[in-house]
Amino acid sequence: MTHRDNETRGADLYREAGVDLEKASTLVDRIKPLAQKTYRKGVRGGIGGFGALYALDPNEVKQPLLVSSTDGVGTKLKVAFLAKKYDTVGIDLVAMCANDILVHGARPLFFLDYIAMGRIDLDVLEQVIYGIAEGCEQAGCALIGGETAEMPDFYDPGEFDMAGFIVGLVNEGEVVDGASIHFGDVIIGLESNGLHSNGYSLVRKIVFGELKMTPDDIIAECGCTVAEELLKPTRIYVPVVLKLLRNVAVKGMAHITGGGLVDNIPRVLPNACVAVIEEGSWNVPPIFAFLKERGGISDQEMYRVFNNGIGYVLFVDPDDANVALEQCAAMGIKAYVIGTVEQRKDDNCPQIHIRKRSSV
Repeated sequence: MTHRDNETRGADLYREAGVDLEKASTLVDRIKPLAQKTYRKGVRGGIGGFGALYALDPNEVKQPLLVSSTDGVGTKLKVAFLAKKYDTVGIDLVAMCANDILVHGARPLFFLDYIAMGRIDLDVLEQVIYGIAEGCEQAGCALIGGETAEMPDFYDPGEFDMAGFIVGLVNEGEVVDGASIHFGDVIIGLESNGLHSNGYSLVRKIVFGELKMTPDDIIAECGCTVAEELLKPTRIYVPVVLKLLRNVAVKGMAHITGGGLVDNIPRVLPNACVAVIEEGSWNVPPIFAFLKERGGISDQEMYRVFNNGIGYVLFVDPDDANVALEQCAAMGIKAYVIGTVEQRKDDNCPQIHIRKRSSV
């Protein structure tokens, strides 16, 4: 047997074991144009190397501070598998990372992804990476690298998992950390697209388990199919918030993800402060009422599991509130004054209080 024959047989055996190197190579060629659309001036090199290079502009900030984050999409992927629709979960992946570093005032620079599946499906992966590239364009960052792992016998057929990694930049003197939040400050909530990427284990239990719905069934309250509603991508708040930061003295921010308003707002509050949220001060998308009613979910659990229509929160001085609301509206984002900051009575008092509407 020749050396060439040995190479061919080796490739055939690896393919028989579940790993197709030729598909992996083809994937790189198919995703290069998607990644190149996101490139910005700091990118060096291209897709396919051992590492991704990015040059910082020494004139961009005086005291450059890098901010990083990593996240996934969770069991929302299960909905994508059922619906066989994969072009929006990539946006979710970028959003979950980009919105997190945005809380600190950081502008996203570059993003990397990790996708693992049992057998490479080029068409599925191309859709996923299309979404990732779209998310990167919305966030203003470059998709400069990633890893696709073919792992036979590790994932069920047709399923995969993915994670995202982002790095952003902020001037060390301009980090937003919530330290200056004080009594009397106004809490502004930015609308969500719906569920975003949290609470999907409970959502799937209710929708697919208890209600026995399919992705093509209509949710009358929402005016669309189950798949259309549940696969709405997480809103990326980067453009509107970065503009706000140039014009308004934002004291603190929170990305409303797992844990909802109840768990995420206290993460940014000084110890002496309590956030008082006024229930009914914003429009709640119908999907939340649908889940609450059909799933028999308590008010307390709704606020801990879901964003309930508020995907991002800002803390500003009362004098800046109207300017912030107007700028959000000008960029197509509905924003609401959803509460105020008050003095905390003692250390045993919760740092968030949701004030219920009077029934009178």
